[in-house]
Amino acid sequence: MKRRLYFLFPDTAQSRIAVEDLTWHGIGKRHIHAVARAGVALEGLPKASEWQRRDLLHHLERIWWNTNLAVFFLALLGLVIGVLSAATAWSVAMIALMIATLVLGVLETGLPSVGLGELRDALRHGEVLLLVDVPQASVADIESFLHSRHPTATLGGVSWTIERFGM
Repeated sequence: MKRRLYFLFPDTAQSRIAVEDLTWHGIGKRHIHAVARAGVALEGLPKASEWQRRDLLHHLERIWWNTNLAVFFLALLGLVIGVLSAATAWSVAMIALMIATLVLGVLETGLPSVGLGELRDALRHGEVLLLVDVPQASVADIESFLHSRHPTATLGGVSWTIERFGM
């Protein structure tokens, strides 16, 4: 699984130079995606897919979290019913389901997560957002590299990505 770095740039010109620098640093253009508000010209920048612009991955993450939470509370309700009706096997099954949802919830909260919603204000002001997908081991290196070459760039956050699905 790759990490997605969110870098904000004040304008398109600096974003283009950053893309060239990242390409020189070994990151292919298919791993760089530019997002900006309507009216900001993104010529010369690798544009984000529709799923990336709509932040589909973040929405799926929220759906996963809410579903996991709902299953936990339904299992809790099932446990209460099982205990009240003295159904031991049912109660054990509900406890197991609650433990499974708890473990999945803990795993999900351990993943870094930034959504485009957190960066919308910057985009409204005309800044350009570069989504840069890198291996987890390269995150610190790429952050350091971009900050040394582009001091005006702001790291907006880190998330994860499913590269196979173009999210």
